[in-house]
Amino acid sequence: MHANEHAHDHHDAGGNKLFGFWIYLMSDCILFATLFATYAVLEKGTAGGVSGKDIFELPFVFVETMLLLVSSITFGFGIIAMKKKQIGALKLWMVVTFLLGAGFIGMEIYEFHHLIVEGYGPDRSAFLSAFFALVATHGIHVTCGLIWLAVGLIQLSTKGLTETMETRFNCLSLFWHFLDIVWVCVFTFVYLVGVMQ
Repeated sequence: MHANEHAHDHHDAGGNKLFGFWIYLMSDCILFATLFATYAVLEKGTAGGVSGKDIFELPFVFVETMLLLVSSITFGFGIIAMKKKQIGALKLWMVVTFLLGAGFIGMEIYEFHHLIVEGYGPDRSAFLSAFFALVATHGIHVTCGLIWLAVGLIQLSTKGLTETMETRFNCLSLFWHFLDIVWVCVFTFVYLVGVMQ
């Protein structure tokens, strides 16, 4: 009886953490909504310089997008493995997810470096300031997700698949899929619309 109560309390704690994490994600929605609104207002503020049509390389960004989309799928496979208590498969899928996410960040850093070297840094115009702020904020989130994932993999190897670890991976899963959705919006409203204008 006492053991059942303890298990029930632990399950409630995991549920509370997930609920709290949903609240955090809602606050992050407000952050990104503000950045998107700022970008929409400042998009035409090129100060006589380049616009999105001049600098966005759609094939490059499409590959970048595919890396993040596929990483969401591999994360999903990892969560399925976790629910089946297949620790080896969970580790494998999380490593694949990490590599895809790292590839995404690598491409983003390359894009930023290329633009700044060409003289299209965030100080060039309001449009570029808004672009860098939005895309870099997303990139910082993905980087935090990668650090979280790396720590999770280390803890999985040292502590095993405990209920606490399952809750952590479930929270990270929500975070990762959320970033995927945000990036689809970035790709659509910033890159696609920018190239078509």
